[in-house]
Amino acid sequence: MTDPLSSLSPQDALIAVMVAVSASDETIRTVELIAIERMVNHMPIFADYDIDRIRPVAQTVYSLFEEEEGIEALFGLVRAGLPEKLFETAYALACDVAAADGVLHQPELRMLEEIRGELSIDRLHAVAIEWGARVRHLTL
Repeated sequence: MTDPLSSLSPQDALIAVMVAVSASDETIRTVELIAIERMVNHMPIFADYDIDRIRPVAQTVYSLFEEEEGIEALFGLVRAGLPEKLFETAYALACDVAAADGVLHQPELRMLEEIRGELSIDRLHAVAIEWGARVRHLTL
């Protein structure tokens, strides 16, 4: 395993939040990985992102999850790397990853709550973001 990254670019921080939601229930589902890949491949925020950084960012998240105070360290890295104007973007991406498999598991819900708090997402904005993620991932 590689050493955790000591800092994150804005795009790295967005990836880290998505990976954290996916890994929060200790089961990284294929559909969640596909959702992350799809967002990285199609969203303008990732237009100049080096996709080879995804693996070290993910490894950093996994490593921090194994540490005693790892979640706090993760959010410290995310807040340091992510401009405040992208906090809601990070939350929206996290919600899309959580909703990708059609089921929100308790650990994912707790992680989303943690993200809301750590990034100071306004409650009404959070509800709108969550609603958007839910309706985008509905199936027949």
